[in-house]
Amino acid sequence: MKEKIRMGMVGGGKQAFIGAVHRMAANLDGLIELCCGALSANTENAKTSGKDLFLPDERIYTNYEEMMISESKLPASERMHFVSIVTPNHLHFEPAMLALTHGFHVLIDKPITFSLAEAKALKAKADETGLLICLTHTYSGYPMVKQAKRMIKDDALGKIRKVCVEYPQGWLSLPARSDNKQAAWRADPAKSGISGCMADVGTHAAHLAEYISGLQITKICADLNIVVDGRLLDDDGNVLLKFNNGANGILMASQIAAGEENAIKIRVYGEKGGIEWHQMEPNTLIVKWLDQPSQIYRTGNGYVTDIAKFNTRTPSGHPEGYLEAFANIYKNFALTLAAKQEGIEPSAEMLDFPTAIDGIRGMAFIENVVASSKSDQKWFDFKI
Repeated sequence: MKEKIRMGMVGGGKQAFIGAVHRMAANLDGLIELCCGALSANTENAKTSGKDLFLPDERIYTNYEEMMISESKLPASERMHFVSIVTPNHLHFEPAMLALTHGFHVLIDKPITFSLAEAKALKAKADETGLLICLTHTYSGYPMVKQAKRMIKDDALGKIRKVCVEYPQGWLSLPARSDNKQAAWRADPAKSGISGCMADVGTHAAHLAEYISGLQITKICADLNIVVDGRLLDDDGNVLLKFNNGANGILMASQIAAGEENAIKIRVYGEKGGIEWHQMEPNTLIVKWLDQPSQIYRTGNGYVTDIAKFNTRTPSGHPEGYLEAFANIYKNFALTLAAKQEGIEPSAEMLDFPTAIDGIRGMAFIENVVASSKSDQKWFDFKI
């Protein structure tokens, strides 16, 4: 008999923004249920948060070590199938490695780990155990992003020549208040890592550029900036890119772009035409042609590709946004996990979610960009 996929969660307790987003996304398609959690490093917060989510008392854990050990001892029909890790960057690796060690699949918020070495170690463990790792690069979940990717894969635009991607935000334009938890850990090198803005949103832009274009970044020339006095990590940056087919690119990420909300945008140009997609108008894909008028593709219409349809839930004209894109990653991961349990080969549509390989490339992007920005060398090879 088929059953729901059971999820545990590390982090995501009260006052944690991204944990609630993960739970809504996981719940959207009815494939996943939250069965346990170690929701906070604070014991009282962990207990209260678990009760608020109606978890059984015996499955509200006060630390992730206890959760992994206790869950692994439960009967297979009761224990969690995977753990969702929604903690700050420095608390990704250890719970993920412990989950893999105890036989649990892992879904993890980006960036995958605190360092490139940790990301490689996680992938090696997943390869050894045969377990799945999923990474929530949310923007790859939008139907029109998948439409763009398929059109480029099918050579509709011809050879790709240029990729322009930007991710401007304005929420850190001024010094953050001391009670702003989201800003505090992102600005702390001990929790965020060697980068601020580029690790937080630049990695999304880099992943989107590679995901849509089907190319890989091979060289970079980076300039990172600390604009607001007193910050220890970059809050703004520009990166020139070269891709493995010879194409050039530009990546801009900023959290001091006053007035911007969450304006990630990408343009990809080939020999025959180009595509343009904006996250704040996600149901629309603009396709520009060299020799004919531009076209507008819209989510939910019959003319879009099968992969776009597979990741769409509502008829055309009904907005599908951030939560639905997030949910597509959870859905595809859950379907793949279920197929794996049943001994069935997952379809290409099911397997369409970011993995540990994307996580490694994301960490490599951070480390290479920081090294490039500190150097006088013009071009850096993208080292992994």
